[in-house]
Amino acid sequence: MAIPGYQEFMYPFLKMLEDGQEHSLRESYLRLAEEFRLTDEEREEMLPSGKQRILHNRVGWTRTYLKKAGLLNTIRPGVFVITERGRQLLEDPCITAIDNAFLMQYDEFRQFKNKGDDQKNVTISPLTIESTPLEEIESNYRILKEEAKEDLLDKVKNGTPLFFEKLVVELLVAMGYGGSMKDAGQAIGRSGDEGIDGIIKEDILGLDMIYLQAKRWENTVTRPEIQKFVGSLYGQQASKGVFITTSSFSDGAKEYVQKIDKKVILIDGEELTEYMFTYNIGVNHEETFVIKKVDEDYFGEE
Repeated sequence: MAIPGYQEFMYPFLKMLEDGQEHSLRESYLRLAEEFRLTDEEREEMLPSGKQRILHNRVGWTRTYLKKAGLLNTIRPGVFVITERGRQLLEDPCITAIDNAFLMQYDEFRQFKNKGDDQKNVTISPLTIESTPLEEIESNYRILKEEAKEDLLDKVKNGTPLFFEKLVVELLVAMGYGGSMKDAGQAIGRSGDEGIDGIIKEDILGLDMIYLQAKRWENTVTRPEIQKFVGSLYGQQASKGVFITTSSFSDGAKEYVQKIDKKVILIDGEELTEYMFTYNIGVNHEETFVIKKVDEDYFGEE
């Protein structure tokens, strides 16, 4: 038989988790291949790019969509368990299949599918709009991007403090600060006191310096934490600082930096991964598509 579409894998995938135990993505490839009686050739069939098996790609997206709908939780990279919502779904004898239309009933899934369209005050639903091929490409690109950013943030949070320092340096250099990695590496260093995690050149000549604070936090960064950092800037007679966190900033913290005479930039987890994605830190190019159309001017009359 042909390899099922990722939506066809959704219900069997969730059923596999019914025992409440931890299961791995690798295990899901094997069990779903067996359930759908895929041949060895079908299991090894590759995407046109030749970079990933079709089965792995589709099962991976099945996992992603179920997670976005709150039906399973990731315990650690590649390992997950069913949630209470997922368990309740399986207890309903009337439900024997799951697809995207079914998942749209969950707020988290709708937000995931519509993320990036809030500013337009538009709700895009596959049930209510017929998208053009270009719109479908753009929509799917957005979904791929948001998934990559979420995975990036998980990786950063699970890394070591030293890794986070290195990441921050590489990101700022990629953004044009600090000159080369060698220069930036010499400029960066934990002072061990006064609330400063590092210093980096603002430009390649080092005409001005930017002081850094980096926090791998889950909790919201509040105004007192920013005040401590600003106090450190005064102690260093510095005028510019960047505070980076893997979590978020309170409204009070954001309001505070607007009122002080120091230039302090706040970068939260969402912005951090957006910059990482944009400047290719922790990501690589999986596939590139160039969309072409007929050049009407070429065929115009002379």
